[in-house]
Amino acid sequence: MSGFIAFVILGIFTGAAYAIAASGLVLTYATTRVFNIAHGAFGMVLAFTFWDFSVRQGLPTWLSLVLVLGVVAPLIGWFVQRFVTRGLGDAPVSVSLVVTVGLLVGLIGVAQYLWPPETRLLMPFKPEKGYEIGSTYVTAHQLITIICSILVAVLLYVLLNRTRVGTAMRASVDNPELLQLFGGRPDRVAQLAWAIGMSLAALGGILLAPVVGLDYYALTLLVINAYAAAMLGRLKSLPLTFAGAMALGILESLAVGYLPTEGFIAGIRPVIPALFLFLLLVLLPQAQLRIGQVKGIVSAPVPGLLRSVVSGVVLLVLVMLFTTGMSEANLLLVGTAATFAMVMLSLVLLTGYGGHVSLAQLTFAGVGALTYSKLDEPNLYGLLLTTLIAAGVGALVALPVLRLTGLYLALATLAFGVLMDKMIFQEEWAFGFNGTLPAERLSVLGVKIETTSGYVLVMVLFLVLMSVGVLALRRGVVGRLLVALRDSPSACGTLGLDQRWFRVGLFGLSAGLAGLAGALFAGLRGTIGAADFQFFNSLPLLLLAVVFGVTSVTGACLGGVGLMLLPELQANNPELAGLFFVVLGFGAVALGRDPNGLANQLFKLGRFLRDRGEPWVRERIPVWAPSLTRDEPDVDDVEVGLELIDVRQLPDDAVPAPRPAADQRAEETTHAPS
Repeated sequence: MSGFIAFVILGIFTGAAYAIAASGLVLTYATTRVFNIAHGAFGMVLAFTFWDFSVRQGLPTWLSLVLVLGVVAPLIGWFVQRFVTRGLGDAPVSVSLVVTVGLLVGLIGVAQYLWPPETRLLMPFKPEKGYEIGSTYVTAHQLITIICSILVAVLLYVLLNRTRVGTAMRASVDNPELLQLFGGRPDRVAQLAWAIGMSLAALGGILLAPVVGLDYYALTLLVINAYAAAMLGRLKSLPLTFAGAMALGILESLAVGYLPTEGFIAGIRPVIPALFLFLLLVLLPQAQLRIGQVKGIVSAPVPGLLRSVVSGVVLLVLVMLFTTGMSEANLLLVGTAATFAMVMLSLVLLTGYGGHVSLAQLTFAGVGALTYSKLDEPNLYGLLLTTLIAAGVGALVALPVLRLTGLYLALATLAFGVLMDKMIFQEEWAFGFNGTLPAERLSVLGVKIETTSGYVLVMVLFLVLMSVGVLALRRGVVGRLLVALRDSPSACGTLGLDQRWFRVGLFGLSAGLAGLAGALFAGLRGTIGAADFQFFNSLPLLLLAVVFGVTSVTGACLGGVGLMLLPELQANNPELAGLFFVVLGFGAVALGRDPNGLANQLFKLGRFLRDRGEPWVRERIPVWAPSLTRDEPDVDDVEVGLELIDVRQLPDDAVPAPRPAADQRAEETTHAPS
């Protein structure tokens, strides 16, 4: 019995730290409607800042706490709300998720650059003191953590329910315009909420750092536990959030004490927060449609069939010429870039066209690689079967949360990635702990591709075929439905479209493309392991897809090359490894509101050069050959569905001239519904 009480007390301490972090997350979301995935990363950076003040600079502990919690954290919160997340609450969920994921990756880079990897120790508060509760010893640090969580709960309740500022915080969510009419300042309220939320993230990180250590990733990913606690409170109820945090902490502690250390059950111990989060998402009520929202974007141009095929052939020829005489190591890098491009192409379909965010897309690639290796069918039949199995897994992930959209769907993929990474991929029947699996090269019609250069060309061929297929889908009815569902789910629901099963099919198709890429990657490498498909690596993949353009095939190809070069640059310049993450993360923050990314700038440059060159061409080509002066029009030059029309990209003769008002009224009367 004494052992049980000891584990419960330890769980209460852990749950109290989770509750502090989760309350800050709930506060920022409840007042600004921005779910801050980087909440744990902010806590990690501020915990390192506290270590820097108290240990490296030698300041007193109390002064370091005052500086971090009362000065540095609030200033960071004010800055982030003022210059980064302002207005994201009204933007599509995919935009706010990408921006905060960019903050997460960028903050990890900042921590690595300011505090290079080395052993650091942050001592608990009052380590020499403790108390006996029965036969259980409770440290002063644990008691301080529990007291802090109670104080945070009481103070937040008083703030939100007994003060004018708290009333303004709640009103700014419901109707910020009405609050402004009554003399309130919604922006000031949001800045205050972010300042308080950042201080709570810092407090949670400081209290957890002596237990888990000053580690970039451990402290950052501990926020998944805060996600689970916040979901129990539906991201708005602080009492339920604290109850969820305490329950999660006790469950984790009891699992350590009573679950076996070997076998499949032992794998449940490290994934209890992710499992808790996934189950809560399954039990959430159906998401309501946001009535009256029609927000279109001008997507990247979609080429016609002829242009996409010609571009694919040109890419194949260029790769063939580029890889001639290339070393084996460089050929593997080219194949890796093609793999990443194919996985990003699945994000073009899911995120760029469909508006849904997956935080575990590389996990689906791992499912494909594992299936391909286990099937031992290195041929087109095995590749097809692998693709179908990966697509089925993707559909199964979306199926339990069939009623949910946006944020909850993205968090479901995050929980799935953690579960696969720690529970499935580490099993002996899969990759095993730090183990690898052999995989054979693909054979086409009985001819095995032995050379690496030949295999890389086959991978690029698959990339071209997938790109042509995705573009064909975008030009068709399904593509227009995807854009319509992305821009206004409420309008599509009014028209009777079954969005739920359409979403499951979209997730399945996207996962199938990622699984196909993973299978080809397994054949390229010859041996694969769980480390190749860690779920955390899906975050840089998503960010690079956004930076280069998640709405276009060109952006996916450029992003694949960029993601391949990232670890090479870090390996060649270890002193700048963190700086590369900073550039990637904050670059995604800057471009997160424009999903067309850098690829769109290339398209604009191409249109500029074409427009400048057309007069010169027209002077030298007879009038009877107009087809030589302009390519076939892009689909998005005259966008259909619920997207906006960018008339600046249209030729002059495509913009209708203004008509007299009488003619317009006559036409409206003629076509008015009866």
